[in-house]
Amino acid sequence: MATVRGGLIQMSLKAPTDKSPQEIAKGMMEAHAPLIEKAGKAGVQVLCLQEVFNQPYFCPSQDPKWYAAAEPVPEGPTVKVMQDFARRFAMAIVVPLYEEAMTGVYYNTAAVIDADGAYLGKYRKTHIPQVAGFWEKFFFKPGASNYPVFNTRYCKLGVYICYDRHFPEGWRALALNGAEYIVNPSATVAGLSEYLWKLEQPAAAVANGVYIGAINRVGVEAPWNIGEFYGQSYFVNPRGQIEAIASRDRDELLVHDMDFDKIREVRNVWQFFATGGRRRTNPWLVSADGEPRRAEDARQG
Repeated sequence: MATVRGGLIQMSLKAPTDKSPQEIAKGMMEAHAPLIEKAGKAGVQVLCLQEVFNQPYFCPSQDPKWYAAAEPVPEGPTVKVMQDFARRFAMAIVVPLYEEAMTGVYYNTAAVIDADGAYLGKYRKTHIPQVAGFWEKFFFKPGASNYPVFNTRYCKLGVYICYDRHFPEGWRALALNGAEYIVNPSATVAGLSEYLWKLEQPAAAVANGVYIGAINRVGVEAPWNIGEFYGQSYFVNPRGQIEAIASRDRDELLVHDMDFDKIREVRNVWQFFATGGRRRTNPWLVSADGEPRRAEDARQG
């Protein structure tokens, strides 16, 4: 297998939240563009941005104003801009944004664009928290994307979004569906979950024999001030070792080369996906003879 060069971008909010969602999106795109170009010039092959990258994390509020931040995927303007970047730099890009599926139906979504600019599909966040400071069910409908894996030019890519990471079955579903590299764009603050940041995703990488790219935004967002978004985006290998990590408090592009030979090496050593191991995971994800099934096939069977 080849070495794959990954890129992760973490970013602070670039406009006050009393501005319109459209003004905020413009400011965030202007701030991201130089780092996206830097990634392309550095030879990044798979780039991922943070959760709802072009807006604040507005879920501490329950303000209908933020519905105006949603756009169609892939028909909306943000995906079109990212397709141009992808074509220009031959770089696959994961674009997390707020999706309007139809009037009044909204998802926390990541669009996946291949290195030729082709739209490959999307993942919609499955697990939606509804706790103090994180009133996400006011804004997002739970996705039913069946854990798709995207065959990009460079790798088989899976996406899991923020709160999803607390649920191990999704990591396993993505791996059984063929993912080699899984990205987890997030918006998470210091406090209760910070000690889990460097625990859960390395454990998921080991359990599933995959590389994981974990992305978190940085800074404090007024007027909600629910805490500090602590950055520290990182790449973790299939042994659970963090190979590269970004700063806690700065806008940053993190670039790292992933040795995909480690995937085969680790899976051959630990044999977690051997027939018996698959049977012990989840009967919805394996067939009667122990072979992995795509989630949508499992639902029909």
